[in-house]
Amino acid sequence: MITHGKSIKIFTGNSCPKLGKRIADILGTEVGDAKVSTFSDGEISVDINETVRGRDVFIVQSTNDPVNDNLMELLIMIDAFKRASAGRITAVIPYYGYARQDRKAKARDPITAKLVADILTAAGADRVLTMDLHASQIQGYFNIPLDNLVGAPILSKYYIEQGFANRDDVVVVSPDLGSVRRARSFADKLGLQIAIIDKRRPKPNVSEVMNIIGDIKGKTVILVDDMIDTAGTITNGANALVERGAKEVYACCTHGVLSGPAIERIEKSVIKELVMLNTIELPKDKILDKFKILSVAPVFAEAIRRIYEDISVSKLFED
Repeated sequence: MITHGKSIKIFTGNSCPKLGKRIADILGTEVGDAKVSTFSDGEISVDINETVRGRDVFIVQSTNDPVNDNLMELLIMIDAFKRASAGRITAVIPYYGYARQDRKAKARDPITAKLVADILTAAGADRVLTMDLHASQIQGYFNIPLDNLVGAPILSKYYIEQGFANRDDVVVVSPDLGSVRRARSFADKLGLQIAIIDKRRPKPNVSEVMNIIGDIKGKTVILVDDMIDTAGTITNGANALVERGAKEVYACCTHGVLSGPAIERIEKSVIKELVMLNTIELPKDKILDKFKILSVAPVFAEAIRRIYEDISVSKLFED
C-alpha cells in the first residue's frame, strides 16, 4: 500500500451519487469519470474513464437497498481501482449494510458484518470511512484502518437551533435498552433529562412496548436511534409515550433505512417530525412532509480531507 497518493479523486457508485457530488463540491474537486452499469444478465460492469495511477481514491457508496447490488458495485469498483494502480483506496460507506448481523444471537447464525469486512479487505480496500456503525465492535472486524464518524453532533445542532436545549419540558427518550448510551450522550449535548422505553421483541422486526422508565408526562419527547428500518420500534414507542401522557413526539436517527411498511407506519404515527441524515438517499416517493433530512457531506468531506493530508481524524469522532 502506498500511504499517500499524488492527488485526491472522488468516485461514486449508484447508491448515493448526490452525496458524493456534494462531498466533491465541498472539497473543490469533481466527481471522477466512472460508470457503473449492468450487463443484460444482471452482472455489474465498471468503466473507469480516467487515470488513477498513484492517486488517493475515495469511493462513496452506501450499502443500502438493494443491499447486495450496492455492495457488489463497491467491491468491483475497489478491484478495478486496485488493478488500475491507485495509490490508496478508501471505501467511504455512509451506511454499512449487514451491520446488525454482528454476533451469533442463536446457534448456527452467521456473523455477516465480519464477512463483509473480510470481503472489502480482500477486494483491495486500504481504508474504510463510515458513520454510526450499529455495533461498535464491528471496527475490530477489520484488519485495515476504519474511521467511524458520528451523526449525533449534526442532529443535536439542529435541535439546539430549534430551541429544544436546556428545557424542563423536553425529554430525550431511548427506544430500547440498547440505545441508552446514545440517548444519554445526545441528552447531555442538549442539557436534557432522559427516559427509556423497556420493550420485549417477540420476533424479528416486531416490537412490543412494556414500560416507560422516566418522567414523560406532559412533556415533549425526542426519540433517538441510530437507524429506522421497518419503523415498528419507533412508531410503537411514540404511541406508547403519548398514551402515557407525553405532549408531543419528535424522532431522529442517522440512517433512514425505511423498508417494508415503514413509510405508512410513520405517516400514520403520532410522530410530529422525523429528522434523518442523508447517509441513504431516499427516492421521492418515500419522502414525507414530516421528514427533515440533514446532510452529512460536510463531515465526510472534512474526514476525507484529513485522511488525504495525513492529519488526525479523531476530532470528528467526538459525540
